[in-house]
Amino acid sequence: MAGEVITVYAGQQPPAFWDACIFIGEPTPGPSASGSPWQSEVIALLRERWAGDGRLVVLLAEPSSGARDDDDGELIDWYGHAVDVADVAMFWWPEGADPRLMSTNLAAWNDSQRVVHGTPSHLRQSRYLLKYASRHAMSTATTLAGMVTAALDKIGSGARRAAGEREVPLPVWKTDSFQRWYAAQTSAGNTLLGARLVWTFSAGQNKRFLLYWALHVRVYVRGEDRVKTNEVVISRPDISALALYQRGATIDDTAIVLVREFRSPASTPDGLVHELPGGSGTAEADALDQAVREAEEETGLAIDARRIRAHGSRQLAATVSAHHAHLFAAEITGAELARLRATQSAPHGAADGTEQTWTEITTFGQIRENRLVDWATLGMIAEVVLDRTTTPPA
Repeated sequence: MAGEVITVYAGQQPPAFWDACIFIGEPTPGPSASGSPWQSEVIALLRERWAGDGRLVVLLAEPSSGARDDDDGELIDWYGHAVDVADVAMFWWPEGADPRLMSTNLAAWNDSQRVVHGTPSHLRQSRYLLKYASRHAMSTATTLAGMVTAALDKIGSGARRAAGEREVPLPVWKTDSFQRWYAAQTSAGNTLLGARLVWTFSAGQNKRFLLYWALHVRVYVRGEDRVKTNEVVISRPDISALALYQRGATIDDTAIVLVREFRSPASTPDGLVHELPGGSGTAEADALDQAVREAEEETGLAIDARRIRAHGSRQLAATVSAHHAHLFAAEITGAELARLRATQSAPHGAADGTEQTWTEITTFGQIRENRLVDWATLGMIAEVVLDRTTTPPA
């Protein structure tokens, strides 16, 4: 279908589906219910520049002409919902904008994935806004045309969403982790009735990489004929883990290579996590290649991918997070194990300083006895050491 732009005013019901959704905020009181001049110009620019083949819905933070204004509660609910579902929110700060309102709004809308703030460059307030936005990696513009360009760049071609899917903003919708979770739900016959974005955490250069997301979802569970509304789905990119080991006389004598590092969520006696070498990369990263790279980065040992066997992928904590771990394993030689022992006191990790790891050599028995790893890691190690389908390396 040809691209179309539909405007929806505060209090009105949005259409049943869309490919992109933009919320246009009103930081200062508008002069009329029919739209302030800058909003009208933005809508005209969106109609002119929307290049997608689908439907762009524009949510306006003000009632249409002739709308009832005696139910503030409904308008508040509408506004909150519009903010939650928008793929991008745009705020223009014209001359005379209240600095106190600006400060509050900037603090509330510093989502680098979903917000564009704009203000004329000649205004005194623009210096404050642009500096604040730069510190928080927010998109900004000094013209209405620039603001529209920034918003459409974030959206790209969009993605078709209908019914409850509309409540999943585009940055989350496009992640591999969400799509796999959603595919699993639909395959089971369940229906996403709605969602509310609770929070996101972005990382990388200019915070352009969406690392974590959390959605409060409403799901119709077909097998139980009920609606589940009291849980949040959290996810992040999958990880790839490589278990390096050497078999011993018994399973408990099997030597296991771990890495030790500080991770903020750790609630261990030493405040550190003890885990298999591994990590995550970009969506395009091959799981096996990622495992090989992470193992070399965190232990200093390079393993030929031809020596590695795959154990598949599973969720790590199914009641909390939707992401998976892709498990691989390689049995190492005595010489390789000795090299790793010799470097246990030397730190490894990412070149950018975001992680620092130390190699640990232990056994499966010691891991169990000393409660050295979490349950998920213990399960992955058990999967590897109990697999008797391979022979030791030459």
